[in-house]
Amino acid sequence: MSLFHMGLIINPLAGLGGPAALKGSDGVAAEALARGVEPRAAARTRLALECLLPLVGRIQFLTFPGPMGADLLTEMGFAHKVLGYLDGPLTCADDTRHAVEALQDAGVALILFAGGDGTARDVSSAVREGQPVLGIPAGVKIHSGVYAISPRAAGELARRLVEGGLVRLASGEVRDLDETALRDGKVAARWYGELTVPVEGHFMQHVKQGGMESEELVLVELADWLNDSWEEGVRYVFGPGSTLHGLAANLGLETTLLGVDVIENGAVIARDVTESQLFELVDGHPARLLVTAIGGQGHIIGRGNQQISPRVLRAIGLDHIRVVATKRKLGTLEGRPLLVDSGDPVLDEAFPDAVRVWAGYKEELLYPLGWGDLA
Repeated sequence: MSLFHMGLIINPLAGLGGPAALKGSDGVAAEALARGVEPRAAARTRLALECLLPLVGRIQFLTFPGPMGADLLTEMGFAHKVLGYLDGPLTCADDTRHAVEALQDAGVALILFAGGDGTARDVSSAVREGQPVLGIPAGVKIHSGVYAISPRAAGELARRLVEGGLVRLASGEVRDLDETALRDGKVAARWYGELTVPVEGHFMQHVKQGGMESEELVLVELADWLNDSWEEGVRYVFGPGSTLHGLAANLGLETTLLGVDVIENGAVIARDVTESQLFELVDGHPARLLVTAIGGQGHIIGRGNQQISPRVLRAIGLDHIRVVATKRKLGTLEGRPLLVDSGDPVLDEAFPDAVRVWAGYKEELLYPLGWGDLA
């Protein structure tokens, strides 16, 4: 049986900015490392590749040296060939582009890449028309529709390809935050191109719905409800996003649009916290977590809010999580479940099959929840 030749590119700096509350990793990797943030891209990639271990004898990987793929493939026992070279200890966008070019020259059937929207932009700038690629979500900002909904979903989709399953190819949009709009206080994703990606069932995420639009009346109602039900001495963690930012504004509180903030007794006690700061605030202290769903995508954990780490979630307690989302936002999911991708598969499996969603004044909805292994 002939081998399936698959390319692998890991952006080892992807996701570093999330736990450090830096909103992304582009250009700030050194600062995040200096703050003690541990790289996570390799661990995310390992989750994907674990799905391929039963097929280890049928796959020939081609990759770049060290942290860009060779180290992990060696650890996991996959046959692989190393292409190219690295100039220094920290990789850069040029390394990703050179890797894409080299893998295409070698004729791989599929390029797996781990990163975020910045990585997807680098891949799209070097990829040739029609070359199949598949993103393993490992970054902070993941607006693009070229990523699987979780690392394990990426691995499952790749497995189907290796086994010869019928997997449809389609165009996926590459999007990243519009920095000009961001400076004006607006969250909007800018289009940077399209990539050819395998699509099957619910394994691929949809493009994030950007923009500052919100249903103002619903946010006023939700603010009234929360104002009536504050628990004394309980710390409320507000996740990022325009929905929760607007909710806080209606409560007369100044929070950060893209950061994680902590409120106690009706006052903001910490803004734009890092993962370690957040853990210190909730560990051993009564807390509630408010998150929102990414419109069109459905992720509530693991996209742009990596400060809310597995240990933070355990400290707060899964039964103390509430999703805040308007019916309009839920409607963009077209019946697909909300999603969690915390980076800890055991914790993800511990989430309930459905979560309570605050959708209006004393109005709660029960909505299905998934964590990426969707058939």
